[in-house]
Amino acid sequence: MKAMLIEEYGREYAFAESDIAVPEPGPGQVLVRVAGSSLNPIDNKIATMGSALAFSPDLPAVLGMDVSGTVEGVGPGVTRLALGDRVFGCPGGVRGLPGALAEFMVGDERLLARAPRCMDLTDAGAMPLVAVTAWLALFDKAGLKTGERLLVQGGAGGVGHLAVQLGVHAGAEVFATVSSPDKASVVEALGGTPIDYTTASVDDYVDEHTAGRGFDAVFDTVGGPVLDASFKAARMGGRVVSTNTRSSHDLGPLHAKSLSLHVVFMLLPLITGRGRERIGEILDQVAALTDADELAVLLDERRFDFRDIASAHRYWESGRALGKIGVSVSA
Repeated sequence: MKAMLIEEYGREYAFAESDIAVPEPGPGQVLVRVAGSSLNPIDNKIATMGSALAFSPDLPAVLGMDVSGTVEGVGPGVTRLALGDRVFGCPGGVRGLPGALAEFMVGDERLLARAPRCMDLTDAGAMPLVAVTAWLALFDKAGLKTGERLLVQGGAGGVGHLAVQLGVHAGAEVFATVSSPDKASVVEALGGTPIDYTTASVDDYVDEHTAGRGFDAVFDTVGGPVLDASFKAARMGGRVVSTNTRSSHDLGPLHAKSLSLHVVFMLLPLITGRGRERIGEILDQVAALTDADELAVLLDERRFDFRDIASAHRYWESGRALGKIGVSVSA
């Protein structure tokens, strides 16, 4: 099969098309004929940072965490999926688990689910990682409830725009920070209230939207100073969830308001092998909501073939993308 192998980590994006053997599914695994994938920020971090991340694959490697496609083979003990199923998920792209930038990949069936029936199968490859991350943050970590006020930091981003939709679905009053009119339009279209953080301070938007009380839950998808702003925006006893806590922070505001801080690291089940069933369960619910027209993924107008993955990385670096960058895998 054809695969795009990264041969050296760094911003040169040293991908090369190669002929490699079609993998055989092992116990609990399925073989997927790949239709689509997508480029996530974590894919870019692996490609550029390499061995600085403990979970980066040894070189040469097949990257690509998200996948959609059709089950072409099943290993021993497979019970959830069957030959011919249209599936999507996030079963590889880290150390020991080859990714989706190839015509075929194998994956643990627990990290996959049947894809939404209403979606083009290639497009479905843009949804898994961001949808699972948002679900874990809002429901497994923050315990979001109907009627609560939710603030999503970065509401038009890949994870953020799914979080806005899931918050609305849960019956919360959803607000989201944005930096441009285009991104504000995205948040409004998804049922949220946009907040231009370039013109309004944290105090300003807390006063305007919560009468100074603060938000019940804040989901930070950015990290750094935005996590500090999230502590400030949360109400007394509120909950803050973040996908990026690798910086040093003053936890004084967290203590003063008796906040709870939760971290989402969606890749842990892939890396450790523990908790993989939860990923498949969430994907089942994501597919059902998508088919019910309550959830959708925003795709950037540019799509890349997997053979042109280096250009996709450079496009992501440019900051011009709006929504997810889709990657097609064609025979």
